[in-house]
Amino acid sequence: MQRSIVHMDLDSFFVAVECLKDSRLLGKPVIVGGTGDRGVVSACSYEARRFGVHSAMPGRMARLLCPDAVFIRGDYESYSQYSDMVTDLVQHRAPLLEKASVDEFYVDMSGMDRFMGCYKWALDVKKRVQTEIGLNISIALSTSKTVSKVAVGESKPNGQIYIPIGTERRFLEPLRIERLPMIGDKTTHLLRTMGVQTVGTLAQIPQRTLEKVFGKNGSWMWEKANGIDMSTIVPYSAQKSMSKESTYEKDTSDVAFLRQEIIRMVSELSYDLRNMQHTTGCITVKIRYADFDTQTKQASVPYTASDHVLRKYALDLFQKLYNRRIMIRLIGIRLSKLVSGGMQLNLFDNSALTAPLYIAMDRIRLKHGIASLKPASIMATGKTQRSPYNFSISNR
Repeated sequence: MQRSIVHMDLDSFFVAVECLKDSRLLGKPVIVGGTGDRGVVSACSYEARRFGVHSAMPGRMARLLCPDAVFIRGDYESYSQYSDMVTDLVQHRAPLLEKASVDEFYVDMSGMDRFMGCYKWALDVKKRVQTEIGLNISIALSTSKTVSKVAVGESKPNGQIYIPIGTERRFLEPLRIERLPMIGDKTTHLLRTMGVQTVGTLAQIPQRTLEKVFGKNGSWMWEKANGIDMSTIVPYSAQKSMSKESTYEKDTSDVAFLRQEIIRMVSELSYDLRNMQHTTGCITVKIRYADFDTQTKQASVPYTASDHVLRKYALDLFQKLYNRRIMIRLIGIRLSKLVSGGMQLNLFDNSALTAPLYIAMDRIRLKHGIASLKPASIMATGKTQRSPYNFSISNR
C-alpha cells in the first residue's frame, strides 16, 4: 500500500502566538527570548530573520544585527495552550497522529485516498487552524516523514506542497545537504570537505563509502538522501508517561524528608526526559496514606524537561495534596503528555547558561551515575559546590 504522510509545522510559532496576543507586533521584527545580557533567542519573526537573526543566537548579537527588534521574554504557558488547541483540532480529524514537538505534527493518511483526497484533507485542516485558532501552518504530503519534513521547510512560510510518489529524489537533489534532518554543522563541514554540497551528490556516493566514513550514520544519510524512510508514525495517545514511586518501610509524616524525595524523583525523571529528547506537558503527584487512602493531583505545565521548572510544580502540588494529619507510606511522581523537542522551550527561560548547564550535569550523571549529582537541598553532608539552579556535586 502506498504511504501518505502529512507533515504540519506551525510558522514561527512562539512569535505567532505573541502576535495573536498583541496585534501591534504584526509586520515588526519580533524576537522571543534574548532579553537579558546572557539571554538566547528562542524564536524570531520572518522580519527579524532578514537581518540574520536565528534561533539559539545570543541576544546581544541579535540586538546588534537588528537594533529595532521588539524583544519579548516569552510566555511558554500560552505556547503550551495554543499547542494543545492545535493538537486537539488535528487529532479529532486525523486517522493517526504523531505530535513530534510543540509545533510539529505527522499524520499517516495511508489508504485514505479512497475515502478522501489526502492533500485535500491536509488543506482543509490547514484552513481550519488558520480560521479557528488564528495561526498559520505549513503542510507537506509525501510518502515518508523525512521528505515531508524537508518539503515543509522549503515551502515556509504558510506553505503547502505535494511530492508525488516517484519524485522524492528529484525534489531532494538540488537542496543543500544541511536541509536533511539531523545533519549538523560538523557533518556538513566534513561532507563539504569531501566536495559534497547538495543532497543529489550525497545520494550518488556508494552507501558503503558513507558507512566507512560515518559509521551507521552513513547508511542513514544515504537512505535519507535517496528519499528512503520507512519510519512509522508514533500515535500521540500511545506516547507513554514516565513515573517513579517510593514505598517506605516505615510510614512517615516528615514533610522535609518527603519534599526531598519529590525533588530527587523529579531530578531523575527530568534526566530521563532529556536523554529521550522529550518534554512533558503534565505532572502528577501521588501520595498513599498509612490507611491506604490514595490521592493524586496533577497540573498542566509549559512543555519542559528542566528540573527547576518541574520541581516547583511538584512541590506546589504536594503542598495542596497533603492535607490530612496521617502518616504517608508511598509517594510518587508521574510525567505525561510527552512530546519530542528537547530543550527548545527552555531557551528563553532564563539565560544562555541554562541549556549548557543541563548538558554538563547530564554528562556528569552519564559518566559517574545519576546519584553523582543531586539537588543541593537534598545533600545531607559533605562539601558542596552550588550552581544557579541549586545542584550540588559531592566531593568524593
